[in-house]
Amino acid sequence: MSILRKDYEISVWNDVWESGKFVEKRLGIIGSNSMSYEGRAIEPNFSRNVNGVKKLSFKMYKYFIDPITGEKALNPFVNWLVSERKVKLKYEKCINQEGKEVLAIAENESFVFAEVDQLGQMTHKDYLPYHVNEVLQLPLVDVEAIKKRNFTVAIDCVNSVGGLAIPAMLKALGVTNIIELYCEPNGQFPHNPEPLPQHLTEISELLKQGKADLGFVVDPDVDRLAIICEDGSMFGEEYTLVSIADYILAHTPGNTVSNMSSSRALSDITRKHGGEYTASAVGEVNVVAQMQKVNAIIGGEGNGGVIYPACHSGRDALVGVALFLSHMAKMDMTVSAYRQTLPEYYISKNRIDLTPDTDIDAILARVKDIYKEERVNDIDGVKIDFAEGWVHLRKSNTEPIIRVYSEAATMDKANALAQQVMAIINE
Repeated sequence: MSILRKDYEISVWNDVWESGKFVEKRLGIIGSNSMSYEGRAIEPNFSRNVNGVKKLSFKMYKYFIDPITGEKALNPFVNWLVSERKVKLKYEKCINQEGKEVLAIAENESFVFAEVDQLGQMTHKDYLPYHVNEVLQLPLVDVEAIKKRNFTVAIDCVNSVGGLAIPAMLKALGVTNIIELYCEPNGQFPHNPEPLPQHLTEISELLKQGKADLGFVVDPDVDRLAIICEDGSMFGEEYTLVSIADYILAHTPGNTVSNMSSSRALSDITRKHGGEYTASAVGEVNVVAQMQKVNAIIGGEGNGGVIYPACHSGRDALVGVALFLSHMAKMDMTVSAYRQTLPEYYISKNRIDLTPDTDIDAILARVKDIYKEERVNDIDGVKIDFAEGWVHLRKSNTEPIIRVYSEAATMDKANALAQQVMAIINE
């Protein structure tokens, strides 16, 4: 018998000799349901053998394609899994009573197996039309305005399920001029599927040639949305959420949430419309929990993930496409011109490599103490909010590093903020 967990966190621990005894210290997290890193541990499973001994198993790639370089790389987590280290699984059980009862039945093995000729049946049903219809029913999705603008839209769906979903969504919105790149859902990615500027050269070139009014790019599971301007320039993954929030808040004022490593631009836009902004810990599940806590009407992450509870509480590129087109349809300007109206910030992304002996908690505590006169948030690492920008230090859930993200009005200032804090760490 096996029990699969949806919300999980797999971590590696060392036994360290301290004060005359061994104590457990966590080396790092190597897998969780909120990770997107290809080298993460996936599909955790508890099983019990014939002797009743429970065993934790999971899958992990020894090699993978690095999302930054596009090159084959050795998974650094593999080196963490040596015999003297412990591996632990933390998971969240189903939140409702029915779910708890099901897990209790599984744990107690209070069930009987069906006979081979009584296994039931499988039903196949296409739910895409249902979801598209749900998006169309959103009050702020304006199909008539989109039809009137007669957009030409270029899309790159990396030969994923987006190749089915995005054209269907666009056609339902009344978009008849669609230039499709890589919309055959065969799983053969034509380029690195991370929707980052360095991977989007082909669709960018198409737009530079004046063939479309804008472009949309999605990741393989269609929960992140990148936007390309009519001149081929990148709208910016941080600004997908910011622009859609600008539209939502203009019509339905309220609160917003994004994670701590996302742009300050969302906070600026929220205040402009009279709402309150709150930062959550990194991870979609944390963003959703914070949104529910503060009753946010729009939220998400700076990677192009838009969460609009009026439809459902999960990242959804189809929702993003419909709302962004509705927004643009009501403005007499190009996408690049609209982008210039939004608060301008630049994010610098840096890292500090760790060794198994690095005391991360001590590092974070020291930084927090040094900058105690500033606004400090320590719900997920340490984030220092300065008047001119911010720096966020956070132990990576995907690599043995500390991520050091900073943001300011120029890239030079963002880099300077990061280097200022990193210099303190390296003293």
